[in-house]
Amino acid sequence: MIKGVIFDMDGVLVDSEPFVSRAAIKMFSELGYAVKPEDFLPFVGAGEDRYIGGVAQKYGIELNLPQAKERTYAIYGKIVEGCLKPLKGVCQFIDKARAKGLKLAIASSADAVKVNINLKELKFPPAAFDAVVCGNDVEKKKPNPKIFLLAAERLGLLPQECLVVEDSVNGVKAAKAAGCRCLAVTTSFSREELTGADWISPNLAEAPEEVLSW
Repeated sequence: MIKGVIFDMDGVLVDSEPFVSRAAIKMFSELGYAVKPEDFLPFVGAGEDRYIGGVAQKYGIELNLPQAKERTYAIYGKIVEGCLKPLKGVCQFIDKARAKGLKLAIASSADAVKVNINLKELKFPPAAFDAVVCGNDVEKKKPNPKIFLLAAERLGLLPQECLVVEDSVNGVKAAKAAGCRCLAVTTSFSREELTGADWISPNLAEAPEEVLSW
């Protein structure tokens, strides 16, 4: 029986992917390297260490990763000011889940600094979620299931009592490996790429009613 919902953030609650790739591209350009938006796709949902580090590895770029991430977040924070809005159906889906008495969590592979920027820009109050797990909280990122196991633990629930809402291939793999049911939204990847999920929907507005009532 469902007792909680665990949301990924980027691509589920908000479409921040274009902004973070712009920020990372600008960071690389400041170091004298030209990278492309599509270079980041294999690392979507895996956290900024892999998101930035994976692209650096592809091009043989030696980075001071903590400094590179700090600069990327600084750029990101500026370019998203006043630009981020919840994706279609997000607020209504959260209201439905709350009305059913379900516990809510965020489990994002992004570092806390980025998660906090997003929550501030989305104007979600701290009480909107019962738990927030960030990339800083787990050593192994998606597709490793640890982040969802920790989110369920912080909600006081078993993984099999939780629905995970994801948009990435890595996230769906992590959710299923954790033992959760998974709703995938096709914000970042195609329906064919997300076939490991239990349900697939274009967005949360069109999610089937059963995802909150099993």
